[in-house]
Amino acid sequence: MIWQNLLLRFLLSGGIVVAASEIAKRNSLFGALLISLPLASIMTLIWLYHDTGDVEKIAIFSQEVLWLVLPSLVLFIALPVLLTRGVDFWPALCVSMILTGAFYAIGALIAAKVVAPV
Repeated sequence: MIWQNLLLRFLLSGGIVVAASEIAKRNSLFGALLISLPLASIMTLIWLYHDTGDVEKIAIFSQEVLWLVLPSLVLFIALPVLLTRGVDFWPALCVSMILTGAFYAIGALIAAKVVAPV
């Protein structure tokens, strides 16, 4: 039963990414809208509640996600700036990912200090 539950989670999560990339080929705005929705967070909240029933854990998780969503915006700021300035895709993506990683480290430190157990 556990492996079936994990397989379902895997298929749903992967299906969203595949759907968004296929939709983005036809309509980039709609693909961006689909991928920008916090579907992974919502599914995680549902599965976490289903598995634990612990609302305190969910509240803490939600606050931590907030502090880690903010650094992810760095990718979507840096990448288009680099691409429009003539940097090739792969180097631009790598630089953007490195910058995002650095900001994630900062966000994790902030989350660890700010988010207190409920």
